[in-house]
Amino acid sequence: MVGELLYAFRIMRLPLLDAGGQAIGKINDIIVVAGRSAEAPKVLGFVATSQRRRIFVSATRVETLDNSGVRLKSWDINLTPFRTRAGEQLLGKDVLDKRVGDEVISDVALVHNAGRSSTWQVSKVRLSKRGLLNTRSGNRIVDWQEVAPMFAPKTAIAAEAARLRDMHASDVATIIRALPAEQRRQLADAMDDERLADVLEELPEDEQLRLIEGLDMERLNSVFNEMENDDLADLLGQMGIDQRTKVLDAMDDEDAETMRQLLSYASGTAGALMTPDIIVLGPDATVAEALALVRDPERLVSIAAQVFIAHAPHYPPTGTYIGVVNFQRLLRERPSMTLRHCVENELTIDPHLPEREVAERLASYNMLAVGVRDANGRLLGAVTVDDVLDNALPADWRRKVVARTPDNNQISANLINNSEHDLNGVRNEAS
Repeated sequence: MVGELLYAFRIMRLPLLDAGGQAIGKINDIIVVAGRSAEAPKVLGFVATSQRRRIFVSATRVETLDNSGVRLKSWDINLTPFRTRAGEQLLGKDVLDKRVGDEVISDVALVHNAGRSSTWQVSKVRLSKRGLLNTRSGNRIVDWQEVAPMFAPKTAIAAEAARLRDMHASDVATIIRALPAEQRRQLADAMDDERLADVLEELPEDEQLRLIEGLDMERLNSVFNEMENDDLADLLGQMGIDQRTKVLDAMDDEDAETMRQLLSYASGTAGALMTPDIIVLGPDATVAEALALVRDPERLVSIAAQVFIAHAPHYPPTGTYIGVVNFQRLLRERPSMTLRHCVENELTIDPHLPEREVAERLASYNMLAVGVRDANGRLLGAVTVDDVLDNALPADWRRKVVARTPDNNQISANLINNSEHDLNGVRNEAS
């Protein structure tokens, strides 16, 4: 079903609304990506200003878009600053007011397609002629195909990378696994550092190494800065000594020391599984302070499920460990209460505990994460249930996923075709 037209110029002045209809920001621009073959350009999301930040709002999180505003399906928003990615276009910045012959693009009309997957696509374009005094002297509405080159990406592979933006990193990893080596590297080049880091964390270490092969040290360092410490340690552990040394030398001293500490634990132990990226506060911190840290959308669910309490310093290795406050307890207490009054003395484990026993402790006590404490009573980090599950599954479990995802295999085929198209274009230009 095709809906009515809504024009970009109007949309970029609408409020951003939460699920209850309250204004929480303002729409600044619309992000689109070129369609495949003869498909119309698709809306990936919106750039909005909220709490004085320019943020990305995914189109998949929008419940309704009409003249009253862009209304979200839920009340929460991700305040991570917006960054343009390869293959994407901003209608306001990159398309509007651009010249097409003796005309300029004055507006772009979007249409809603309510099919198997609800999407917004570019439908029409308003072209205007300028008069002698730089005023618009005439307008006409045309199908988007008439100005299709305005929406064409620099490379098809960049557009495909942009289309993967809202897919779960594990699904993107599945797609990458089905690609030939050359296409894998091209897609990795087209991804931004944060996205590539997320995908690397979903791949086996041997395939991680093949994917980053050929990246220069500056890019590697940027990507590694976005990875979870435990996943990065696993990857570094698979590298040759010379390559690992170069990577550690390129890191800042504090990060390198954290990696060396994690790498010092034997494989198959709690220390090798743990992450130091946990929430730690002192006993005099308040419930309100703890909840503010728990709300961070960048934190894993298993990490945000509890706040560990210890004396300073509050980054592992901490001062003397005191206990833990679980998320549900935080919700029940008044914001001004100090954490010393709601701390619980939950189980902790030794860093040398075998991973099988770690799994047994998590299962026995129904925990999402368990603290790791050394002989001196300092908190070193935590082992999360997702890392234990990942290690408990058969080594080839990710490979089996590929055969069960036909939609992802179709995307893989498109990536291969588009990559070959890009390479042929490069060859033709060279000849």
